[in-house]
Amino acid sequence: MIVGRRHVLSGVMGTALLALAACDKGAQPPEEREDTPDEAARQALAALETRSGGRLGVAMLDSRDLALVGHRQDERFTMCSTFKLSLAAAMLVRMDAGAFGEQERLLITRDDAVGHAPAVRAALEDGEDSMTVLDLCAAAQIESDNGAANILLRKLGGPEALTRFWRALGDDVSRLDRYEPALNTSHGEDIRDTTSPAAMAGALRAIVAGEVLKPASRERLTGWTIETRTGLRRLRAGLPADWRAGDKTGSFWGDPAFGDKLNDIAIVWRPDRPSPFFVTAYFESPIRGGSALRPQDEAVLAQVGAIAARWIAHRT
Repeated sequence: MIVGRRHVLSGVMGTALLALAACDKGAQPPEEREDTPDEAARQALAALETRSGGRLGVAMLDSRDLALVGHRQDERFTMCSTFKLSLAAAMLVRMDAGAFGEQERLLITRDDAVGHAPAVRAALEDGEDSMTVLDLCAAAQIESDNGAANILLRKLGGPEALTRFWRALGDDVSRLDRYEPALNTSHGEDIRDTTSPAAMAGALRAIVAGEVLKPASRERLTGWTIETRTGLRRLRAGLPADWRAGDKTGSFWGDPAFGDKLNDIAIVWRPDRPSPFFVTAYFESPIRGGSALRPQDEAVLAQVGAIAARWIAHRT
């Protein structure tokens, strides 16, 4: 293709003007430059990731105007137990539709007491051989009970049924492929059992601020998230004390083949407005195979909460 002289000169002049504009911007005194709240949040998250030595993905979503700000918000991360909030929601949707009753009892066995399963294990020790669907949902969300989650997944139709639920919400990223505890072990190019911070924030919005659930079920689910105590040192630790919040954590550690993972997804209500915000954070620690979660890694998510609080405070 022959490029005319006028086009060349135009391109050169355009480049020169852009360069001059960049120089002018760079020469602007620091005190006269003001980052927007969005850019300030992005920069703070990037700096936090650098200090942490790990990999951090965050999305912050305003349910009112769907404004979204984050860091690595479209990259995939292993969900760990954060899927359990969506699982409880999917079961409530089925109950709202009359597919089964909340007091229907599902069989529990010793095989269901895998890893962290306090509610299922306690029921078995009390001589119970079943739990209600509603109690299993509460156990999966509030206590992050692995056994309850696996039983509910089987009732729902398997991990692929939860993936279909996300697709119905408009989430084309999140996917569940395995049961607890195997679902915690994806890494690298393995996309099984992964989500992105932005996708999970969107799913949360659809569940909590949309019409997916009947009002009573929505209130029940949000009540469970507020009652949850597994994340008090994570996102919620960085929020102002007078803000209302609920969350669902996800964690994995102890296997040197995989990096330690600390996740948290939260619903946040600012005192002066009823419409919520959603904050999703996924952190891959620089540590592999730790014998326990490190306080400094949980502190990373608390700092994400503080960054989110500053961003939320600037929203109208």
